[in-house]
Amino acid sequence: MKSEESGQLNRALVDTLAGAIAGGISRTVTSPLDVIKIRFQVQLEPTTTWTLLQKEMYRPSKYRGLQQTTKEIFREEGLLGFWRGNVPGLLLYMPYTAIQFTVLHKFKTFASGSSKAEDHLQLSQYWSYLSRGFAGCAATVGSYPFDLLRTILASQGEPK
Repeated sequence: MKSEESGQLNRALVDTLAGAIAGGISRTVTSPLDVIKIRFQVQLEPTTTWTLLQKEMYRPSKYRGLQQTTKEIFREEGLLGFWRGNVPGLLLYMPYTAIQFTVLHKFKTFASGSSKAEDHLQLSQYWSYLSRGFAGCAATVGSYPFDLLRTILASQGEPK
């Protein structure tokens, strides 16, 4: 019994570590696109016809397209500007994927009655879908507090 518990703990640690590493790599690789997306999301835009007619009251949008935004961020902040907010992003995605990997394996083990990956492949589409949904919900709840911090830091331009 002791060996089985040790094996389950080792498997949970492997799942957690694999999920955290996968999340860290994917977050770091996609950070530049995330920074650009957030800059578009947080810039103020005139929203009604009346405000569009009063163009002299508004500056033109700072970020107007992917290429222009990329050049603007690089010019103002350098290459590291594309990774602004990446550390809080890692604090979001690494726990998210770690929790997701671990909970997915545990739920599939529960549903199939076995911890073997080949038995998990035999699960019905219903149980497989339910397992993924439950893992995603658990990961979201576990990592959500870091999302606000990531968004705030990534949306800051210069000056801070």
